[in-house]
Amino acid sequence: MHPLSAARRLFLKRLSRYSAGIALLAGSKTSFAEAKTALTGIRISQASSDHTRVVFDLSRGVEHHIFSLSNPSRIVVDLSQTRKSAALAIDQQTTNLLGGVRSALRKSGELRVVFDLKNDVTPRSFALQPDGNSGHRLVVDMHADGFSPTPIVTSQQQRQKQKKDFIIALDAGHGGRDPGAIGKKGTREKDITLAVAKKMKTLINRTPGFRAVLTREDDRLIKLRHRVKKARDAEADLFISLHADSFHSPKVKGASVYALSLNGASSEAARWIADKENKSDLIGGITLDDKDDLIKSVLLDLSQTATIQDSLEFGNDVLKHIGKVSTLNNKKVQQAGFAVLKAHDMPSILIETAFLSNPSEEKKLRNSKHQQKLAKAVFSGIKAHLKQRQV
Repeated sequence: MHPLSAARRLFLKRLSRYSAGIALLAGSKTSFAEAKTALTGIRISQASSDHTRVVFDLSRGVEHHIFSLSNPSRIVVDLSQTRKSAALAIDQQTTNLLGGVRSALRKSGELRVVFDLKNDVTPRSFALQPDGNSGHRLVVDMHADGFSPTPIVTSQQQRQKQKKDFIIALDAGHGGRDPGAIGKKGTREKDITLAVAKKMKTLINRTPGFRAVLTREDDRLIKLRHRVKKARDAEADLFISLHADSFHSPKVKGASVYALSLNGASSEAARWIADKENKSDLIGGITLDDKDDLIKSVLLDLSQTATIQDSLEFGNDVLKHIGKVSTLNNKKVQQAGFAVLKAHDMPSILIETAFLSNPSEEKKLRNSKHQQKLAKAVFSGIKAHLKQRQV
């Protein structure tokens, strides 16, 4: 059985049972306490006999937490800094699974909404941003226990079933007239990323069942979207973009791993780096003027939510192994709006291997043996990730 198909099936099963809270991937985390969000409406529909969908219409994006309670069966949704609304006066509306709705404001400022259930259910939640027809929404799906959702199968995934090798796309950042970061000793980011990518390719291609493809084989500039296209054309199962960072302070050091955030970044540092990397598109002669439209279309594709979660878990496994050979700048996967990570059907991560602005790390990155260690660590993370997700 092909490793990705097994991994994706397991992930989709786990996603359908995901009852821990999800921080909004597309919502801003800033200044939630400044003004409360308005709940402008709530819509309940029975999608099928074993599936009830609840849609919260909101004035803006909010953080939320969802969990299950038993005896009697209930689903609880806590909405951060949200006002109580007359829209919640719908306790008579029921479905095959839903018996009623209650709500109350908590001292913490959260609006708690409780769904009384007729049967045990598996909840799933996700957020949607405005799309021109609707505003901010939080969707809560309730599936009767024992229900297994049909996975979204893309044409790419159908082709993967027939493939013998697990294909990994390696993207060496920058290139050509875009050198990327430059260390005090003159080390160019574009050279380091290509050297590590080539070492990874050799390691991967020597391993039965795996094959690596490079988005660039030499010192040339390739537009960011063309890098993703190359990976898709090769029917890649994973996408890894390699970089070497820089900062205004030479004291900052350590490796980091990033996955996509649909609306910016999860920290100021992540936003700063994302902006810097995305400017490579401008160097390549194209702009990101259509970014909003792209993000909107991706938000409407629910498979993006699954891909981001898969990317976060994949990145976490890689980060653990990088930590065995390098100092870590961040001990958990960060999220940022890197354009090169916006493939909605392929788990993708960006690795900042170290800081070229740090003299000791620049020296390490120039060393072929250290480059080999990095290559082995990343590949070990890939194999560990796939091993955990085989069924």
